[in-house]
Amino acid sequence: MSTAPTSSPESVIRILLVEDNDVNRQLMTDYLKYFGYHVLSLPRGEAFATAMVQFEPHLILLDLKLPDVDGYTLLQQVQQRQEWIQTPIIVVSAYAFHADRQRALNLGARRYLVKPVKLAELMAAITEELAPALLSRRHSC
Repeated sequence: MSTAPTSSPESVIRILLVEDNDVNRQLMTDYLKYFGYHVLSLPRGEAFATAMVQFEPHLILLDLKLPDVDGYTLLQQVQQRQEWIQTPIIVVSAYAFHADRQRALNLGARRYLVKPVKLAELMAAITEELAPALLSRRHSC
């Protein structure tokens, strides 16, 4: 069994999780916190813009099927804001069709994982997407 890092660059990394399923949201939040990430989780998309401004995430995990707004709309919002456009977005969705994947990627998602996602696969994608941010933090210290 692996142990959580006690002190690492990830401890200051903020991840915004937008997921309406309570079990999935709690599982991913707990898993990411275990590895030292600071996580803000939202069950709906309505607070997305506020969270982006106030929380300033380094990475976004986004479900596409939300009760109030679809994830595609949130992807479009990110593309319309210059200060958000560099934030990597990993879509985690039950939509398994190629057309859904392609649409999300065309709207700026960096990766597309189909549920049920393996937590190790999720962590690998997060680590790869955050690598440039972690590298620049190490050089600026």
